[in-house]
Amino acid sequence: MESLFQCVALAQKELMVQWRTRARFGSVLVFGVTSLLVFSFAVGPDSSALQAHAAGYLWLALLLMSTLSLQEAARLDVQNGALEALVLLPVDGRALYYAKALVNTVTLGGLGTLLIPVVVALYDAPVKEGALWLIATVWLGSAALVAPGTLYAALTSRARAGDVLLPLLLFPLVVPALLGSVKATEVVMLGDPMGRLGSWLGLVLAFDVLYWSLCGLLYPLLLED
Repeated sequence: MESLFQCVALAQKELMVQWRTRARFGSVLVFGVTSLLVFSFAVGPDSSALQAHAAGYLWLALLLMSTLSLQEAARLDVQNGALEALVLLPVDGRALYYAKALVNTVTLGGLGTLLIPVVVALYDAPVKEGALWLIATVWLGSAALVAPGTLYAALTSRARAGDVLLPLLLFPLVVPALLGSVKATEVVMLGDPMGRLGSWLGLVLAFDVLYWSLCGLLYPLLLED
């Protein structure tokens, strides 16, 4: 119970930091929209190809945005000495991890939700299974990206080439969850006549549980180094 209270208090602190640096949120969103524009230019005026690959483009943009968002959040902790100060306090390392991961998930999930109308308008993408299913898919997939991303961002934040190391470590690990997210999003957009949505969402949820459990155990070990 004490760890839960610590997690809530730390999450409130992280949300305040995110609010004070909200300009960063806008810059990451602009980067995501620009990425979607570049993808559309690469495909050209083929509307059927844009619709068929809209789900993949959405998740490519979110994957790139996740590295920027996670790196900046970890950099703020290092620059301000906040992480070292928290380590000196009697705070459970798992509570600290879950607070950071939850706030990072809110950030990336919010960015992904804002990208949905951009994808629909830019690629003329349908949402045959409903917008709520699409939003749920974006948030589940975002949680799968953020869980290991929060751990690796803290690990690489002090390294000289941390900006390069984070994607090198993160991208291979999240490929299975990313595949499930893309397929689930594709089914939501293009329709689900064979009832595959539950299977793909179940796969993403399974990776969510795996990543959040394992990274929550490893994060306190990182703080001890």
